Amino acid sequence: MMTASEQLDELYAERGKRAKELHDSGKKVIGYFCCFVPDEIITAFDMAPYRIQGSQSEPIDQADAYIEPMACPFARSCFNKALKGEYDFLDGFVAPHSCDTVERMYHIWFHNKPAPFNHLINVPHMMGPSSDEFYRKELDYFIKSLQEWSGRKLDTDKLKECVRLYNQRRAVLRELYELRKSDPPLVSGTEITKVLVAGMGIPAAEHMELVKRFIDEVKGRPLPKSQKLPRIFIWGNEIDDVAFIKLVEESGAQVVMDDLCTGTRFFWDDVPVTADPLDGIATRYLCTHCPRSNVPQTTTREKDLENRYGYIRNFVRKWGVDGVIFYIVRYCDTCELEGPDLREYLNGMNLPVLMIEDDYSTSTIGQLRTRVQAFLEMIG
Repeated sequence: MMTASEQLDELYAERGKRAKELHDSGKKVIGYFCCFVPDEIITAFDMAPYRIQGSQSEPIDQADAYIEPMACPFARSCFNKALKGEYDFLDGFVAPHSCDTVERMYHIWFHNKPAPFNHLINVPHMMGPSSDEFYRKELDYFIKSLQEWSGRKLDTDKLKECVRLYNQRRAVLRELYELRKSDPPLVSGTEITKVLVAGMGIPAAEHMELVKRFIDEVKGRPLPKSQKLPRIFIWGNEIDDVAFIKLVEESGAQVVMDDLCTGTRFFWDDVPVTADPLDGIATRYLCTHCPRSNVPQTTTREKDLENRYGYIRNFVRKWGVDGVIFYIVRYCDTCELEGPDLREYLNGMNLPVLMIEDDYSTSTIGQLRTRVQAFLEMIG
C-alpha cells in the first residue's frame, strides 16, 4: 500500500487524473478559477469541483493567439491547456470576476472552448454589508443556473452537510500548518505545496483522509535537529508548482507560512454556521484576503493598514517569521498595486522584504536563485 505522502506526490504529478476518473464514471466535474467559487455549492449538487491550474513547465504556444501576451501568464497558461484539449473532461466551467484578465479569459474560453455548462460570478471589490448582499444574489443566480442545467434542485440540508465537510477539511489543513511552527518545521513548504495542489483536483473527503494520514506520517518521523535557518513567509498569488518553494528551501531557508491563492486563502477561514447556509458561504468567500478586495477605510492610514493586514501580523508572530518574499506572477496588477502598502506595513514590523515578479515558468528558476540567496544572506 502506498503511503499518504506517495499518493499525494502522485496526485500532484498527475493533476486531473482523479477528476477524469470521476468524469468517466458519470459524475459531473465542474472546473473553476480562484478562491471565490464555493466548492460547497458544487458538491451539494453531487458534482465534483476541480480547481483549474496552468503549467509552469510548459510553454504557452497557442493561447497568445487569443489573449494578449501582456496579460497574466497564469490565465494564459490555463487557457493554453484548454486549447490543447487537456480540460476536455470538464462538464462545466465557472469563473469569478476576480480580476479583469480572468473575466476576459472567461469570455474568450466560452466562445472558443465552451463546456456544456458555463457561468461567470460577479464579485464585489468592496467589503461590507451591501457587498455580502450582492454576492449572495450572485450565488443565488449561480445555483439557479446549475439547477436549470442539471435538472436538480439544491437540497439545503445537503448544502449544510457540505459546509460541515469542507470546514472539517479546513481544520485538518490548519492542523497540518501547525507542524510548521517548530524549529525546524516538521513539514517543508515543498511538501505543503504538493498537499494543497493535489487536493484541488480530488473530492474533499478523499483529500481530508489523505491529509490525516500524512499528518500521522509526519509526526512519526524522527525529530530533525534545529538548524536556525531564516524562516520565510511567502505572499503573492499563484504558486501551483513546487519549483520556487524548493529553490527557497534549497538556498538555506525554511518556508513556514504563506498568504497565497493556492495556500491559506484556499482554506484558512471556516464558513460560519448560519440558519441559511448561503449567508455563511457568502460571508466566508468574500473574506479570502485577496488583494483585489478592499476593506472599508478608517480614520488613519495606520489603522487602515492594520485593518487590511492584521491577519498577516498574526501569521508572522505565531510562525516566527524572519523575512517575507513577495512572489507575483508578471502583469498581476492587483498584487503589484498591493505591494507598496504591504511592504510599508511589514517594514513597520522590522521585516525585510524581497519582491519577485516572475513569468509563471520554471525556466526562470536559475535567474531567481541569486536574488533569493542574497536576500537570505542579508537576513543572516
